[in-house]
Amino acid sequence: MESIIKDISLAPLGHQRIAWAKEYMPLVNELRKKYEAAQPFKGVNMITSIHLEAKTAYFVQTLKACGANVVATGCNPLSTQDEICAALVDSGVTVMATHGCTAEEYDMYLREALKVNPIIFVDDGGDLLGMINAERQDLIPTIIGGSEETTTGIHRLKSLDKAGRLPFPMIDVNDAYMKYLFDNRYGTGQSALDGIIRTTNLALAGRTMVVAGYGWCGKGVAMRAKGMGANVIVTEIDPIKAVEAIFDGFRVMPMVEAAKEGDLFITLTGCKDVITKEAMQNMKNGAVMCNAGHFDCEINKNDLEALSVEAPYEVRKNIMTYTLADGRKLNLLGEGRLVNLACGDGHPIEIMDQSFAMQFLAMKYLLDHKGQMEKKLYLLPEELNYEMAELKLKSMNIKLDELTEDQKAYLAAE
Repeated sequence: MESIIKDISLAPLGHQRIAWAKEYMPLVNELRKKYEAAQPFKGVNMITSIHLEAKTAYFVQTLKACGANVVATGCNPLSTQDEICAALVDSGVTVMATHGCTAEEYDMYLREALKVNPIIFVDDGGDLLGMINAERQDLIPTIIGGSEETTTGIHRLKSLDKAGRLPFPMIDVNDAYMKYLFDNRYGTGQSALDGIIRTTNLALAGRTMVVAGYGWCGKGVAMRAKGMGANVIVTEIDPIKAVEAIFDGFRVMPMVEAAKEGDLFITLTGCKDVITKEAMQNMKNGAVMCNAGHFDCEINKNDLEALSVEAPYEVRKNIMTYTLADGRKLNLLGEGRLVNLACGDGHPIEIMDQSFAMQFLAMKYLLDHKGQMEKKLYLLPEELNYEMAELKLKSMNIKLDELTEDQKAYLAAE
């Protein structure tokens, strides 16, 4: 199977970046050390459809080192890093991905990857599963199952599960406590702001940031922005989350009202049309919009283009400027795609180390329970959460107290 990448000569730079990430991924390193000799994935055809950057690459290399025949493809055209793809190919992994590919090319890469006839896979956003259901139903009888990495992908899986349309077992890694608590809150909280600051070179202090959605990702971004001196406004549809945001010290209001005050806008909902023309028409001159949800539909780009009286132009790398009839200029980062990857390097290494370690265990769990699972959505087993937490503490040389037998008896009596 031939890889499709941009330029194999970029491999040395890719290897350099992967080597740096490897040094700060103790959990994946521990799993590799534990399972490389046993080869639990020996002979297993597998696809990873996830953001192709350094942390992902080391995860893929670890799967390969533990026996898997892995084909790696991307899940977002702007998050694919060509030097990482080249390094993976150079290390013996088949890759179907290029940075900035068209929608047609993106679909073609997924189709090519599926020619490996996978029996397990890691999905990010649900595009791979969607293509299996739409175009490659012939693969379904031999697929043991898959796992999903993102909130957006889980929304799609829950809809399929509720309708009884899942073709095989799927494991919800995203909602595992050790994943969303850290990946969504601390990962997105830091990486989204990294992408904004790197791209705009603007200060957050003294600016008003509008955070759309107060789930775990929104909480992380709001917390980090507040810590850097921003005045944070939250928009929500959930009354409980809205109350939580207020108790956390943030103002809450509808987007059309927040648009009048905001300098920076970030969407983190997993839904479409979070920012539309009604809000855009209220925005200040120079307002900056970006998205940290999986798909580029949270900010309505058609509305933005319709409001613009001039052709949008790239005022700075990854910043498109749109001019309104009254002369106001609105700015969009990273084409409205994931700002932490389209404009940055994604989540911190230590955060993705935890997430990928859990994906590794999810893949192994699917294989170990082949034929024992129903065609439905499963939450990653609780015991694997604790295994990850214990490994993480061990990597940081942190010890915990332990209950005495008398304490255990006391608690059991209650």
